[in-house]
Amino acid sequence: MPDPTPITEHAVTEAKDAALAALSAASTLAELKAARSAHVGDGSPLAKLNGELRNVPADQKAAAGRLVGESRAAVSRAFEAREAELSAVEEAAQLAEEAVDVTAVPRRWSPGARHPLNLLMEQIGDIFIGMGWEVAEGPELENEWFNFDALNTDADHPARSEQDTFFVEPMSSRLVLRSQTSPVQIRSLLSRELPVYVVAPGKVFRKDELDATHTPVFHQVEGIAIDKGLTMAHLRGTLEHFARLMFGQEAKIRLRPNFFPFTEPSAEMDVWQPHAKGGARWIEWGGCGMVNRNVLRAAGIDPDEYQGFAFGMGIERTLMFRNEQLKDMRDMVEGDIRFSQQFGMVV
Repeated sequence: MPDPTPITEHAVTEAKDAALAALSAASTLAELKAARSAHVGDGSPLAKLNGELRNVPADQKAAAGRLVGESRAAVSRAFEAREAELSAVEEAAQLAEEAVDVTAVPRRWSPGARHPLNLLMEQIGDIFIGMGWEVAEGPELENEWFNFDALNTDADHPARSEQDTFFVEPMSSRLVLRSQTSPVQIRSLLSRELPVYVVAPGKVFRKDELDATHTPVFHQVEGIAIDKGLTMAHLRGTLEHFARLMFGQEAKIRLRPNFFPFTEPSAEMDVWQPHAKGGARWIEWGGCGMVNRNVLRAAGIDPDEYQGFAFGMGIERTLMFRNEQLKDMRDMVEGDIRFSQQFGMVV
């Protein structure tokens, strides 16, 4: 057992003064609590002196008890006073740290925005899904057979030259960066049961200079429908419905004869914009036609039993027609968030 601490005035005063000094020296509430535990709690000098009261003779117990009790009370009062001081200091520091300078320039939160081309492609997909079609995707690095041969493109066609198409080395790989989304249509015909109604929006690549009206990487949407008994009337009705959802219910289309290897007969499609800023006008929107019999044969489809139509148009071009303030395609590819923010979530 530890030696008993004799209760003398000197011992009690010394313990009290040490406790008061420790409490006064504490600069934070945490330090103050640690000082109280060391000088007032169990095992502290004052606690040991208080415990020795049981061993004091009866005639001295009252005086010794008063001496120890007064010292412990003085330490408790000092603790409460110091605790109030430090609490006030820490509260003031916290308030100062959390103070808001109402004269400071505010930091504005700027929301992001999805690119209008992505929004428009999703909207086009939703339109055709509503018509009962499917949305299909395919690889951007494509085999030359899907990109040209299966689409009835002759070996000497200008589109197959290195001046127009990105070929991937080695040339023997017969791989190209797809120049149209038509390969997705061929893949759909090879992988789906007939009838097929598929629309394919996506990114394509051509060796064009980047300027106000051209870009080497752009987006197309192409569609193909293969079924029994399809005619140019079905093609026209589909495209006119699509045009009205894109440009307003007063929009209409016209078809002008043209040539595309993929379709026969083929047509250029113009759309009538009755509310254009410069006045009502016809604008060239895309190409279309009845799917060439050679394309059907390449996909293993009997052209005497099934017929179909196909069409395609540029997404960037469509966006510019719908938003006439857009005059430069370079704005669409520079990645400036301010370009996308002006559209928000609606194109």
